[in-house]
Parts: sequence; C-alpha cells; structure tokens
Amino acid sequence: MTKVYVKSDPNIMMGKPVISGTRITVEMILEKLSAGETIDQLLDEHPELTKEAIQAALSFAAKALKADVVYPVDKIGK
Repeated sequence: MTKVYVKSDPNIMMGKPVISGTRITVEMILEKLSAGETIDQLLDEHPELTKEAIQAALSFAAKALKADVVYPVDKIGK
C-alpha cells in the first residue's frame, strides 16, 4: 500500500494541501525552499517531516502546475 503524504481537508488549514498528519502546507515547504532553506534545515525545524514527505510536496506542486492555466509571470517576484 502506498503512503499518502499530501492531502487536502477543508477542516485543516482551510483545505490547503498539507503533509498528512500535520498542519504543514505544501505552500510553506515551497516558500522555505525557494527562500534558500535546505531540506536538512526543514527537517531540523519540523521533526514531523521526512525527506519523502518533502519530495511528495514537490511532486504534488509540479503536478498541480501542469494544469492548463496561464500564469502572469511579470507579477511574480515583485
């Protein structure tokens, strides 16, 4: 049986995708990694995380971005 690392529940963090069994959002993981934190730093700060859970969050985000949506890139990062 495959472990489910990312789930969405309207009663947890307003339905944002989180790491199962935590209130750690995929969004927070992406923000911290994009700000320069390392996976090891994330693991130290959040002992309930695993490398597999972080990888699952990255995979979830990549799959979510494959949707047919146009993102206004000129506004990102400002």
